[in-house]
Amino acid sequence: MYPMPVEKWRPGFRWIYRCSLPLALLVWLLPLLAVMLTSVRSSAELVQGNYWGWPRDFAALENYRTVLMDSPMLHYAWNSCLITIPSVLGAIVLSAMAGFALATYPFRGNALVLATFVAGNFVPIQILMIPVRELTLQLGLFNSVSGLILFHLSFQTGFCTLFLRNFIKELPYELIEAARVEGASEWQLFYKVVLPLIRPALAALAVLVFTFVWNDYFWALCLTQGDSAAPLTVGVAGLKGQWTTAWNLVSAGSLLAALPSVLIFFAMQKHFVAGLTFGATKG
Repeated sequence: MYPMPVEKWRPGFRWIYRCSLPLALLVWLLPLLAVMLTSVRSSAELVQGNYWGWPRDFAALENYRTVLMDSPMLHYAWNSCLITIPSVLGAIVLSAMAGFALATYPFRGNALVLATFVAGNFVPIQILMIPVRELTLQLGLFNSVSGLILFHLSFQTGFCTLFLRNFIKELPYELIEAARVEGASEWQLFYKVVLPLIRPALAALAVLVFTFVWNDYFWALCLTQGDSAAPLTVGVAGLKGQWTTAWNLVSAGSLLAALPSVLIFFAMQKHFVAGLTFGATKG
């Protein structure tokens, strides 16, 4: 039923696995390594066609200084913070309350509401581009930070609710019944009993939602115009030159834009892994 552990494989298969794993890792990291090397090259070296060789003229300080000081990247980064932080907090709060209700209250229509959350996760978001754009124009939310916050909040809450509902379902129901017998209100039950037990799930969702919202490019491009509300992902595209593309600046800006997601993951790695593996084993 379960895959056989690598330690129990035949020696020949273990040898092939150990040899192929570093090769697969190198192939997977090759684009990232290329971007890192490009970010420290000078423009003259790129014009000469040295794309894959070792940089002959390191211009890391100049490239990153240009990106940070001579372009509106800090403004884009501030917009990304204004969009991402409220979206993550709002999605976590709403989904925690909705997941708690769906997991503990057997009301009529519970299964229908849960099915609605599940069905919403299967809708390709690209087919919603035109209606969502028209809706933001009619509501006066186009090219605004609040419009992007509301969009991400509405789309992320469905997945988070489904995740937390299943997580809360794994908790011993006797704890909830005991708290009610002791006279705890529903808010006290939610805040003092359930929330402390689902911290790993909340941390895992926070990392996932932060990564998605921070790295979103498609919807940021569809729902913004100009620099007033554009996040980092859209701002990186503005680092291109007028006639030629400054790939060294684009690479440097891309690495700076990806840095917060990497730091968030490593800062919450322990809780992230615990949240994803909760309930994987019994006993």
